[in-house]
Amino acid sequence: MLQKQLLTHIVKVKKVNKIFIMGISIEQVKKLRDQTSVSIMQCKKALEEANGDEEKALILLKKKSSDIAAKKADRELGAGAVGSYVHSTGTIGAMVLLACETDFVAKNEEFTALAHDIAMQVAAMVPSYITVEEIPTSDKEKASLTFAEEVAGKPDELKAQILSGKVDAYFKDQVLMTQSFFKDSKKTIADLITEATQKFGERIAVSSMSRIAVGD
Repeated sequence: MLQKQLLTHIVKVKKVNKIFIMGISIEQVKKLRDQTSVSIMQCKKALEEANGDEEKALILLKKKSSDIAAKKADRELGAGAVGSYVHSTGTIGAMVLLACETDFVAKNEEFTALAHDIAMQVAAMVPSYITVEEIPTSDKEKASLTFAEEVAGKPDELKAQILSGKVDAYFKDQVLMTQSFFKDSKKTIADLITEATQKFGERIAVSSMSRIAVGD
């Protein structure tokens, strides 16, 4: 009887140790998952690599997400889901096409929920472009000329860097990918796409967007 109890205890300890490794708690794993939306196992592995340091684990996951997204950048987008949102007043609406590689991912509830959130983002934040690459060169040149006077007195070796920073800041809220997510200002829409790419294992991208409003 005692031997059986000891064996049962050992099995329980082994199971617990799978979660509590190097002082890592279930709460830490859950917190990291809530922050990143990636799988529990990926969060657990990141915490193990970071020796329980939550901030370091978050950085590791973000780096991994970026690396994965970069590797999948050339994959063909053959499926997707249309996300839509209409304000309760009925005066503002938006639609986005969130593209992916397969119908399997396109029909996933979390994927369609992401498409809906991005449609809400478009309705609320009124972006003019999806990516920075869509900004016309002529618009960038006009912005550069506008801010050129502001950097006139700066050291020559810093002028280009300061000017670039001002131009980027000017366009930040006009570009969907660089906008802060309305539900979590610590993340940009680009961060959401990168996280989704890691989570679903496919290339994810906003292919198109549109917004209409009464009076426009």
